[in-house]
Amino acid sequence: MNMDTSTLLELRELDVAYGGIRAVRGLNLRVDRGELVALIGANGAGKSTTLRAVCGLVPRAAGDILYDGRSIAGSPSYQLVRHGLVMVPEGRGIFGQLTIEENLAMGAYSRKDADAIRQDMEHVLELFPRLKERLKQSAGTLSGGEQQMLAMGRAMMSRPQLLLLDEPSMGLAPLMVERIFEVIQGIADEGVTILLIEQNARLALEVSQRGYVMESGQMILEGPSSQLLDDPKVRAAYLGE
Repeated sequence: MNMDTSTLLELRELDVAYGGIRAVRGLNLRVDRGELVALIGANGAGKSTTLRAVCGLVPRAAGDILYDGRSIAGSPSYQLVRHGLVMVPEGRGIFGQLTIEENLAMGAYSRKDADAIRQDMEHVLELFPRLKERLKQSAGTLSGGEQQMLAMGRAMMSRPQLLLLDEPSMGLAPLMVERIFEVIQGIADEGVTILLIEQNARLALEVSQRGYVMESGQMILEGPSSQLLDDPKVRAAYLGE
């Protein structure tokens, strides 16, 4: 079989089970290089479980996960980060006691290229000027939106090829959501491939090229995002129309 080199991530018939319950069933999904792909669905549809399986945080029950043409099923998370597969988890997972600067440095822990790390730090602080003003402040004192910026900045410090974003707008004020989505768009414009899981289906489909819709652990729809935005079923179920 000829491996398509433009595909960076591919899930083939993926099953994930928790304590006997199949949370994800027969999932097929692909993300091509340079794409921003949205995965939407109601709470409990299995979206976060899918991302956690890709990152090696939960084991798969069946199927395969291919990254850059190779199976990564069963690979430990830390190894995947070294290969450029990085997740910003739901809930952000920042280190509250550490300063903003220390949190960002944690993102580059597996790298040895000191000069490039310094350049990346400057770049991240350009992306997130609010963090620049507060570098020595402990991360626990930041607002929810600023913590989300920090989590994304930390992920950028590991030079991701593929960035997995799990619910970046959760719990944020509308203005902050807008800002976060501007940054996501900016990161995508720089050529980073993104798989975005997001409760705000409209925003997710507006920034992405393609979308997938999950329901009860299965994929029920996929297509160009513009098409999904016009789909009566998507409009009724996810866009509140």
